[in-house]
Amino acid sequence: RNAGRPMRLAQVVVRDKTKPRDCQLPDNLISEDLEKILSNSEITVVAQLIGGLEPARTIMRQLLKAGKDVVTANKALLAEHGTELFDLARKMERSIAFEASVAGGIPIITNICQCLSSNQITSLSGILNGTSNFIVSQMEQAGTQYADAVAEAQQRGYAEADPTMDVDGTDAVQKLAILAQLAFGARVHWRDIPSTGIEGLDSIDLQYAAELGYRVKLLAMADLASTGLELHVSPTLVRCGTPLGEVRGAYNAINIVGDAIGDVFFHGLGAGQMPTASAVMADLIDTAVGRTQLTFQTLNLQSQDTESIGLSDPDRVPGRYYLRLAVDDNPGVLAEITGVLADHQISISSLIQHEPPSKSKSPGLPLVIMTHTAAEGPMHTAGQSLQNLPSVRDKMVKMRVLD
Repeated sequence: RNAGRPMRLAQVVVRDKTKPRDCQLPDNLISEDLEKILSNSEITVVAQLIGGLEPARTIMRQLLKAGKDVVTANKALLAEHGTELFDLARKMERSIAFEASVAGGIPIITNICQCLSSNQITSLSGILNGTSNFIVSQMEQAGTQYADAVAEAQQRGYAEADPTMDVDGTDAVQKLAILAQLAFGARVHWRDIPSTGIEGLDSIDLQYAAELGYRVKLLAMADLASTGLELHVSPTLVRCGTPLGEVRGAYNAINIVGDAIGDVFFHGLGAGQMPTASAVMADLIDTAVGRTQLTFQTLNLQSQDTESIGLSDPDRVPGRYYLRLAVDDNPGVLAEITGVLADHQISISSLIQHEPPSKSKSPGLPLVIMTHTAAEGPMHTAGQSLQNLPSVRDKMVKMRVLD
């Protein structure tokens, strides 16, 4: 009904026909031979739903050259080879639809490319990985240790057997690279975006964040500043009570600020069979209607022929910071630490230093500092100086703060 024409499933190609599957399909539709799609002129659009870079890249090139429009959910492929594949699609007068590649069932790509196209987007901040958000939520709400939270995410199907790309920030930074291209025209390789994951996150920092009125989220940030586009992914303190601060479990959320519309907030399941299927089917319908072909050609996404916006020097990106240090319980230590920060023109917003537990085995007293706004470069240099102080007994924890 929504496509305005009949849509028929003509062929399913899989790696292994004998693998057990949840859905039942007629045997004559399932094959291990890609040529049955490539050589069938009646097949006009293909949903390519395999992960990784190869053979996904080779298969997509084959499909486009065979005259097929493509729908994909493979964000890693687009982040790595998007420019090549998009240019090939335009050359073949075909389209690539990829709503399911970022934020699962949330229609963020369509909204950026169409509904918000009258705006100059000025900033974008989002929780783009539901697995990491579930892990941090479990650590915060249930007091679960990091390793146990990862195991629970795997048990519930949120995390793969190897969860590395989810927890080290790779998944989120690849999605940010795609959104930055759509929202700002930034052709930036995802590896060039500064990123930190949640692997080293300690539950004590979640407790201190809560005491200060914040929650920790693995946040993807893009901000259009006078010096260029600022991009980064890192664990960030987000104020409780704000829309992003209240996102729990395996949910994704994106906050966009446009010069005309102001703040817009999107929230929903970012992974799983049905949210992904929702986005894939919407792309198939849009392709059948003809909307995808029109917007794909007009937007000229990720083209080598278009000028890309410049990126800010990461050292000049401003922000507030949360610092936690383990320090000796000696007179003058606090003055020594605040002196280092003052030497780098970094002022302190607030400070927490509790009495140590009587039987604590910690290598030092915990000292938590919230800074006022400072550039990343001086903050990094100050952090190195603090780490080298004899009175600092353990590795310093540093996280960004979003108010």
